[in-house]
Amino acid sequence: MHEQYGQDQHPLRDAGRARCLPRALTSEAGAFAGRTARLQGWVHRIRRIGVVTFVLLRDRSGLIQLVVDAAGPAAATAAVAGLNVEDVIEVTGIVNADARAKGGYEVLVETIVVLSAAAALPFEVNLPQLKVGQDLALDHRVLSLRHPRSQAIFRLKAAIIKAFRDFSGAEGFIEVQTPKIVATATEGGANLFPVDYLGRRAYLAQSPQLYKQMLVLSGFERVYEVGPVYRAEPHNTSRHVNEFTSLDWEIGFIDSAAEVMALEETMLRQLVARLSTDHAADLAAIGVELAARLPERPIPRLTLGEAHALLQRRRAKELPPGDLDPEGERLLCELVAGPVFVTAWPAKVRPAYAQPCEDAPHLTDSFDLLLGGMEVTTGGRRISDHGALRASLENRGLDPGAFDFYLDAFRYGAPPHGGLAIGAERLTVALLGLSNLREATFFPRDLDRLTP
Repeated sequence: MHEQYGQDQHPLRDAGRARCLPRALTSEAGAFAGRTARLQGWVHRIRRIGVVTFVLLRDRSGLIQLVVDAAGPAAATAAVAGLNVEDVIEVTGIVNADARAKGGYEVLVETIVVLSAAAALPFEVNLPQLKVGQDLALDHRVLSLRHPRSQAIFRLKAAIIKAFRDFSGAEGFIEVQTPKIVATATEGGANLFPVDYLGRRAYLAQSPQLYKQMLVLSGFERVYEVGPVYRAEPHNTSRHVNEFTSLDWEIGFIDSAAEVMALEETMLRQLVARLSTDHAADLAAIGVELAARLPERPIPRLTLGEAHALLQRRRAKELPPGDLDPEGERLLCELVAGPVFVTAWPAKVRPAYAQPCEDAPHLTDSFDLLLGGMEVTTGGRRISDHGALRASLENRGLDPGAFDFYLDAFRYGAPPHGGLAIGAERLTVALLGLSNLREATFFPRDLDRLTP
């Protein structure tokens, strides 16, 4: 039994002795029922009723109620009188079971030490919903991230990435790390961030594509990566940021993009099952039912031509040739009542490495996955023949000499291969029904924001 602290003991000596106790998380309070526990965290809410003050303490595991009675230790009574919301505190006290308290336990406080006092807050962070504009929330990102809903979003995002990693490992993939400073564009075009590389022009990688293909050709056969990618696109929309996390596969010895789609669907179903089982409280905090986001039936597959025809027939929606706009993606998900794979994209809108369809060379064996009304995945089979790949680069007006390091790998035996790239933030937004990619990005980088 831990030694109890009396009213006549010195507060500084009490604090020192309290630190001899191991820190307990709020979620572990039940293990200390009837005993003294030491807790640390943020003051989430303060409620004073007569001679009793109730404080909600928040840490990474949840909330617990602290009870400070004016008839109790004088040092605790004095300390609680000066507390403010978001102060960082350390408390010791007796843990009691109480069905009325959040979590079923409360702490009868014996000592309180303010570890760090909070300044006046620019907005309230203890409301059920964070009632603040996006810009102000991002200007004070550390504070807005403290909100329980934000905490739940990022725990779920972390779980999504972990589920992707675990599934990939179980399917025989090896995790790889590709360069993020590169000499040339992956996709072509001008959406690159230039950097000074020791006096030479280099770029931040817009995709690990070329390198993950080269690693398949190296004999690893199945590789995956979780890493940042950079797109210098002047967008300022709810679905675009300039730095995001890409979840990538590249798979050797496939016959068609259909195999990649089937593997992704299996991965997503396992991911959703894991979230539903292991993160029910976080899902409830956001108010999302994953079964509604990913129905149990197989994900339908439509060619882009079929998607255009369906949107024209059912919604009188006109679309740019060979493409889908954001409204088209949203409407298509509404029409199929869930996610949909869109296949057979024209070669002219796909990168140079996309494999043409054998029976329709103007189309590619490629796909997008639309989920939650937006594109979350792009994938397909790649060209594996050295001559065909070189010709495809030339046909796009790209200089094959700039890609010699990549092309050279195809001269020594290249298996048929393909893969995909999933935007981790987009997948999180789509599964959780969020309204903006910035809700699932810790510190967004976009057209206007380079700090914090």
